[in-house]
Amino acid sequence: MTISIAFIGTGWFAAVHADILTKMDGVKFAAACGTSLDKAERFASKYSAAGYDHVERMLDSVKPDAVFISVPPFAHGPIEAALLERRIPFFIEKPLGLNLDVPRQTVIQVQQSGLLTSVGYHMRYLESTARALDIIRGTRVGMSLGYWTGTMPGVAWWRREEGSGGQFIEQTTHIVDLLRYTVGEVSEVYAAYASTIMHEREQGVTVPDVGTVTLKLANGTIANISNACMLPVEHRAELHILTEEGVLELSRKGLQEQRRGTTIFTENQHNPYEAEVEAFLHALRTGDRSGIRSTYEDAFRTQQVTVAALESARNGTPIRL
Repeated sequence: MTISIAFIGTGWFAAVHADILTKMDGVKFAAACGTSLDKAERFASKYSAAGYDHVERMLDSVKPDAVFISVPPFAHGPIEAALLERRIPFFIEKPLGLNLDVPRQTVIQVQQSGLLTSVGYHMRYLESTARALDIIRGTRVGMSLGYWTGTMPGVAWWRREEGSGGQFIEQTTHIVDLLRYTVGEVSEVYAAYASTIMHEREQGVTVPDVGTVTLKLANGTIANISNACMLPVEHRAELHILTEEGVLELSRKGLQEQRRGTTIFTENQHNPYEAEVEAFLHALRTGDRSGIRSTYEDAFRTQQVTVAALESARNGTPIRL
């Protein structure tokens, strides 16, 4: 069975998924839709596909079996509506939107239709994450510490709050999701954000460049996740889980286990982007969704946490979920 795939979005992440898909057997890259016909055709031509600048026109012309969505947070809404209307399964990159307006409406329609979805929380597919889950099942967690610290992306939409929603929604969402997946659901958040350096150094910056969020979990543990995008270097994107046996440090590179007198590092060997794409394609072909580790419904709960953090930072009060 050959699966016909279309893309909405022509940026870096779209290319990551396109490169993976075009190396797989039984997959046809049919078309791509961009913000302009020129962008779409330049992107699609690399894969011998057609380019479009109108989502509905592409969907009705190509009639793909599934669509990969990789667009900025502000662009969500009409895309999901068009796919749901045509009952086309989709793989979507995080975050689900700027706030909860579009995701809340979309998740209801996804649940009602039973449409196949997958969200690109790739850290769920790392071997280090699976290993950490096994360890956590046999011990007790006290607290967790998360980090996403580095430089500020150069694209203009990311630097505006009305474009990206800010770092915690657009980037640090990966660490929030990893916390939910490994430790448990979040019940309350209290956040403090600040604009310290980047709004003076660069034009058009309206997002805070530092922030820290304290989270209470439903299981009684607590967490803190901090981010910064004012550094001149990339620093870290990690989740540290403090247990009665020691510390588990999860990153894209692997898992470092610190126990009494022992430190063990296990390096990740497999590409998580390939794993999440393979799980989605397997579900398309067979109907078996068990390999998909982040559905739209599940990702909506991560979106709720990140949006609540922004609300808390604005209001100066804790937000219960």
